[in-house]
Amino acid sequence: MVVPSVRDWHPASWRDREALQQPDYEDTEALETVRAHLAALPPLVTSWEVERLKQQLAEAAAGRRFLLQGGDCAERFDECSAAVITNRLKVLLQMSLVLVYGLRLPIVRVGRLAGQYAKPRSADVETRNGRSLPSYRGDIINGPGFSADERRPDPRRMLEAYSRSALTLNFIRALAEGGFADLHHPEYWDLDFVQHSPLAADYRHIVDAIAEAIRFMETVSDAPLHALERVTFYTSHEALLLPYEEALTRFVAHRPGAYNLSTHFPWIGMRTAQPDGAHVEYARGIANPIGLKVGPDMTPSWLCDLLDRLNPDDEPGRLTLITRFGADRIGDCLPPLIEAVRATGRMVLWCCDPMHGNTETTESGLKTRRFENILAELEQAFDIHAAMGTHLGGVHFELTGEDVTECIGGARGLDEADLERAYKSHVDPRLNGEQALEMAFRIVRKHQRMRA
Repeated sequence: MVVPSVRDWHPASWRDREALQQPDYEDTEALETVRAHLAALPPLVTSWEVERLKQQLAEAAAGRRFLLQGGDCAERFDECSAAVITNRLKVLLQMSLVLVYGLRLPIVRVGRLAGQYAKPRSADVETRNGRSLPSYRGDIINGPGFSADERRPDPRRMLEAYSRSALTLNFIRALAEGGFADLHHPEYWDLDFVQHSPLAADYRHIVDAIAEAIRFMETVSDAPLHALERVTFYTSHEALLLPYEEALTRFVAHRPGAYNLSTHFPWIGMRTAQPDGAHVEYARGIANPIGLKVGPDMTPSWLCDLLDRLNPDDEPGRLTLITRFGADRIGDCLPPLIEAVRATGRMVLWCCDPMHGNTETTESGLKTRRFENILAELEQAFDIHAAMGTHLGGVHFELTGEDVTECIGGARGLDEADLERAYKSHVDPRLNGEQALEMAFRIVRKHQRMRA
């Protein structure tokens, strides 16, 4: 195999390759107008933020940090509100506090937010009562309502996605600058419904222990620890809609190469991970750290081909492999891939996504995931890496700070009947805040048992 040189790459070179999971826009002139408009707008993130994240991911790959990546399966335009954004940050902060305390490692916080508006689909059309319409592919492409107008792909939605992403990022940065993530005041992060969780006492114990440690250090140093007043959040989304990603790809002054400045951390999904495909062609040329979803169909040779194309120079922090097999398949699927990567001598960050491989559909037609299966895949991932001399350096969850009932199980024992109470997702089921916090505790307990 001959790996293409990055010198042959430009932000639009993907157009010469087969591009899967793309909408069929009827008005191509409108598409080009929108793309040009986006290309003239300011970037959403900066190259130095991207480089800082890449360095931290390199440290996670070396075992000196731990990656927590989480957020909505697909953001909605109508959920770009202060309450929804704040609750997403609260649950990530609560989880990261538990992980910091239990793992004794700095946590890299990456949200699936400020751009996660596109979703791949298994079928191009959806049929209801004998009527077929284009599948809902996320708000950046079309609407979820089952009508011809809603489902018609509209390129102008990309401008709305840019606007909503900018508003979300602006609010996140304002919260961070204003001390929202200040470790001196973790009570700011409380989610009302989680306060009554069976885990509330354990969480409060951690908060009190950290507060006591902070007071001790400030007493010894006779000065406040200002570094604890701010926490950095990074953004991520699947780089699926290539016209949008191309338009926000920029060459910057004083740095070589091009950056996708719509997000810090774009990833490639399994459905678009063809080595000769458009998405890999696009991703190989940008300087961002790249996530690569790895599912049960991924073969060792396929994965090694992707390593060669996406990180030929073995740049630290460049590539994160986000594995997603399912609790019943990870034992067979993960070890050969670990062995294949090890044989190349490459450094990657191994991250477990225990959500996507454990999706099932109830008799009533609702997609759900069982907490016990999510946990089982995650714990097996820890065990397999430990047995093979590698380590799991991160986790990837679909979650929300809202009090939804979309996943079965957890400390409160949600069952199938509970799904009808507050099922809000239009795409995939998410852990609610209480279940997500419980998952953080389970990670810590697993880690502590492995160290014992």
